[in-house]
Amino acid sequence: MLLDTHALLWFLNNDARLPKTTSQKIEEAEFVFVSIVSIWEIAIKANIGKLTLLTPFETIQANTIALNIREIPISFEDTVTYHKLPLIQNHRDPFDRMLVSQAMTRSLVIVSVDSKLDVYPIQRVWE
Repeated sequence: MLLDTHALLWFLNNDARLPKTTSQKIEEAEFVFVSIVSIWEIAIKANIGKLTLLTPFETIQANTIALNIREIPISFEDTVTYHKLPLIQNHRDPFDRMLVSQAMTRSLVIVSVDSKLDVYPIQRVWE
């Protein structure tokens, strides 16, 4: 499973917006990943005031490690997949598009509330 940025934050904060069944699937998954893209997105949005964090930014890595959530970098192969993705009219968010590319490259399921991702050839979990 690859956690979308909001899914990561909601999981870390036990936020009620993350459905219980989705949270259970994350807890029961053999492998759960977070992309460095999500960490970068959090850093940017927190820095410009578009996101208020409940805990210090610097604690995110320790919290993900404690929960056995593995960090994945951006590979060249991810950028090739990104480059080949069609530009969908209502979905041009570069962070989401890279997460889709990483999910495609690694055959991962994305955990996300964002139904706009369903236009891509990936599996999305949100129940």
